[in-house]
Amino acid sequence: MAPLTNPAKARLAQGQLAIGMGVRGVRGVEIARVMKTAGYDFLFIDLEHGQSSVETAFQISVAALDAGIAPLIRVPHGELALGTRCLDGGGLGVVIPHVDTPEEARAMVDAFKFAPVGHRSIGGGYPQFGFAATPAKDVVTQLNDATLVVAMIETPRAVENAEKIAATPGIDVLLLGTNDLCLELGIAGQLEHEKVVSAIDAIIGACKKHNKWPGLGGVYGKDLARRYISRGMRFVLAGNDLGMLLAAAQDQQAFFRSCL
Repeated sequence: MAPLTNPAKARLAQGQLAIGMGVRGVRGVEIARVMKTAGYDFLFIDLEHGQSSVETAFQISVAALDAGIAPLIRVPHGELALGTRCLDGGGLGVVIPHVDTPEEARAMVDAFKFAPVGHRSIGGGYPQFGFAATPAKDVVTQLNDATLVVAMIETPRAVENAEKIAATPGIDVLLLGTNDLCLELGIAGQLEHEKVVSAIDAIIGACKKHNKWPGLGGVYGKDLARRYISRGMRFVLAGNDLGMLLAAAQDQQAFFRSCL
């Protein structure tokens, strides 16, 4: 069997953009093939704000592995045990929202990485290896290398601690939750505000210093996204299933009504 790879991490390691799609409303496994065909690198399966069950997340993750797109799962704040279950069910990464301190970041690594990096418990029959019996040393080495541990930065306190969070061994990505940060700053919806730009620069600087990848979420307008990517963002959420479906449907509807 070929060594396990994470398509999103491979893109990042090559200095390219890793582009993801939020999965919130779609519950069918076909979303994996659709988004792979559309050119995306990872699915952002949302168990924080979405309505999907853990079982559905497992099914989509297994389909994503077969399709060649990385399944990453966002779990609610502090639910590390759920994140570990999602990794056992086929995930190639876990996203934890509202990570404010290096202590919280370290707890993520402890939960999601095997020793000697963390303290994740080892099981068997992993979907990432086709459910085949796999030597423990290969499970540990390959899953530790392929699993992306993503800390979301969503408060002023988190921005202040960005360098300490980035310095945490085992953390891979600092993902800015732009909309939640704006709420915390009292500038709801002002994605171009100078305070947001300052936070972006702080995260990018922290990641460069500690060889981690900076991520951008919640910015889907093309001009603004281009500006923030040009500043150095590399792990990027490009939208979510519901938003894209609605936008495409509205555009198509408007076209047909204009034909008469």
